[in-house]
Amino acid sequence: MLLITVPAVAFGGISLLAHIMRNIPGYLDNPVRRGLWRAGHAHAGVLVLFALVAMLYVDQAALTEGTRTLVRILIAAAPILMPLGFFLSVVRPSDTKPNKLIWLTAAGGVCLGTGAILLGIGLI
Repeated sequence: MLLITVPAVAFGGISLLAHIMRNIPGYLDNPVRRGLWRAGHAHAGVLVLFALVAMLYVDQAALTEGTRTLVRILIAAAPILMPLGFFLSVVRPSDTKPNKLIWLTAAGGVCLGTGAILLGIGLI
């Protein structure tokens, strides 16, 4: 499932580049939206790579099968939730401050932290 997100991140990068190259209104002229979209794209790329590497270690961890499943879900949720929070919190070109969906970034962070801690405990 995580491998499906790699082309999505690449598409997101192309979309951001198109906004810049074509000077699409609501991106370059909106610093809040521009900053959050760049952050969303960057977090997506880094977190997908982290998740792919972390998945290699899940089966090596001394965890119950249920906990392994939970770790997989938590770590895979982070590169989905965090960027969604960045993107969807300023979805309209006229948005000058994030809406309540910015909390998806915090939810993704909680998933990432919890999954990483559980995995780390299982690897000790």
